Amino acid sequence: MLPLGIVFSTVLFCREGAAAAVLCLSYGHSDDRFWLALTVFFVLCPSVLVQLTLIFVYRDLSRDRPLVLLMHLLQLGPIIRCVEALLVYCWSGREDGSLLHCVAITCKRQLQKGYEVEMEHEVGHSERCLATHHNTFKRMAVIQAFLGSTPLALQLYISVLEKYVPVARAILVAICLVSVTYRALVCNVLAIQVKYNDYKVQLWPLAFPCIVLWRSLEISTRIAILVLFSTVFKHWIIPIALANLLVVFFLPWVQFWCSSNCLPDNIEKNFSRLGMVVVLCAFTLLYSSINMFCWSAVKLKLTDQDLIVKSQNWGHLAVYYVAWLAENTALVILWYFFKTDVYENVCTALLVLQLLLSYCLGIYFMLLFFQYLHPCRQLFRHNVADFLHCVCCTGTQQGPLCALRHPSSPA
Repeated sequence: MLPLGIVFSTVLFCREGAAAAVLCLSYGHSDDRFWLALTVFFVLCPSVLVQLTLIFVYRDLSRDRPLVLLMHLLQLGPIIRCVEALLVYCWSGREDGSLLHCVAITCKRQLQKGYEVEMEHEVGHSERCLATHHNTFKRMAVIQAFLGSTPLALQLYISVLEKYVPVARAILVAICLVSVTYRALVCNVLAIQVKYNDYKVQLWPLAFPCIVLWRSLEISTRIAILVLFSTVFKHWIIPIALANLLVVFFLPWVQFWCSSNCLPDNIEKNFSRLGMVVVLCAFTLLYSSINMFCWSAVKLKLTDQDLIVKSQNWGHLAVYYVAWLAENTALVILWYFFKTDVYENVCTALLVLQLLLSYCLGIYFMLLFFQYLHPCRQLFRHNVADFLHCVCCTGTQQGPLCALRHPSSPA
C-alpha cells in the first residue's frame, strides 16, 4: 500500500519550514529582530528534536551512513526517510524469489459483528521495512503534535499585539494548525494501536472527520485562550504553564513511588538503569507537554512493560476534561475582566462564549467518537452512555452504583 501518511507528514514538514523561512525574511526586512529570533527558535527546536528522534529510532549512529547523517544535520531528515520509504514501496513488487519469502507471521484478532476472529498474516521483507517507516513517522508525529503548537501560539500572540496579520504569518498559522491537528489524529490512532496491540485496528470512514473536529476544536480553543490570557497577564502565563506541565509530569512518578514496584526490565536492552530513568523522564516530559494542549489519549503507568494503561479509563478522561474546562473558563473570564484597549473593536463577551462553546463542542465530538465510532468499542467494559448513566444514578438513587456487566462472549 502506498505510504500516503509518510508522504503527507513530509509535505507538512516542508511547508512549515518554507512558510517559516518566508516569514523570517519578512521580519528581517522590517527589522523585527526580537520576533525573528523567537520565530527561528520555536521553528528550529521542533525540527532538531525530530532529527534526533529519527536518528535514535533508526540507530544511524551505529551504521555507516554519512549521507543520511548529513541530511539530518541540514534538517532534511524526513525527506530522505520519505524517499527511502517510496523506494521500498516501488521495489516491493519487483523482488526476486530470494527476497520475496516470508520473514515473519503475525497473528491478529479482528472484531466482526461481535465475534473475535484470529487472522494470520505473512509479512515479507518490504512490508516489514515499510511498517518500520510508518511506525517511525507516527512517533515523530507524537513529538510534533506538541512542539508544532508553539510556533502557532507565538504567531497568534504577535498578531494580537500588532493588530495586523500579514499573508506570510497567516499561511504559517494555517499550516501549523493543520499540522498539529493531523498529528493529533495520528496520536489517537497510535494510542489505539498500542492499547489494542493484539487486534487489527481499522477505523471507520466517519471516525476520521469526527476525530479531526474533536482535535481541531480542542487544540485551537486551548491555544487561543492561552494566547489571550498571555496578552494581559504576561508574567502569570509562565507559572501557569509550568504548573500544568509539572503536575502532569510528576503524577505518573508519584503513582509509581506509591506502588513500591520496580521499573520494568527489557524495555531497551542497550540502556543502563540510569539511562532507562533518563529516557523515562524524557518520555514523561513529552507526555505532560502534549497534555498541556490536548489529551494524549493514553495514561502512563511506569510499572507496566508497555508503560501505559491498556484498559479504557473513563475516570482519567473525565478528570482531565473537567479540569481543563474549568481552567479554560477561569483564564478566559480573567482575560475578559482585565482586558486592555487592544480589544476595543471586538465583542469580547461573544468571543468568550464562542471559545467556551467551541471547547465543549470538541468534548461532544470526543464522546461521540468513543460511543459510536471507536474501532474497539465492543471491548469496553462499559461505554460513555453507561458511565453517564451511573453518574446520574448517584444523584437519584441511594446505595451502590448500578452493576455493569462485561459483554458476553459468543457461544
